[in-house]
Amino acid sequence: MCRLPIDLERFDNFKDAELRIVNIVSPTHIKLTVAVQDRARAFDWITLELDFTGVTDARLLEQNKLKFIDMNEGASLLHVNNEFAFGIGACYNASTIKNSTLYIISKDLKYKEEQF
Repeated sequence: MCRLPIDLERFDNFKDAELRIVNIVSPTHIKLTVAVQDRARAFDWITLELDFTGVTDARLLEQNKLKFIDMNEGASLLHVNNEFAFGIGACYNASTIKNSTLYIISKDLKYKEEQF
């Protein structure tokens, strides 16, 4: 696992990504698996596992609804007030993240790159 920062430019801000799995490990630990195109690999597809720990707030969807989330605008990842805020779409602050279809706010975030 790598600590942030995730180079969102490298993954084109998750535009047209595919949300695959939301794994609720515990009420304060959530793993989100996303398929993205990697600019560093000639836009080949890879899988990223985002590991949120110390989760303080979240809006999640059922597994069978993930494939219907529109990822045309990608996702946003902010680091504000010592928390990481991840949300679907173009979000510029914590309050707009909380308006997202799916969002996670946590104290810590790590990620792991995997094969597609």
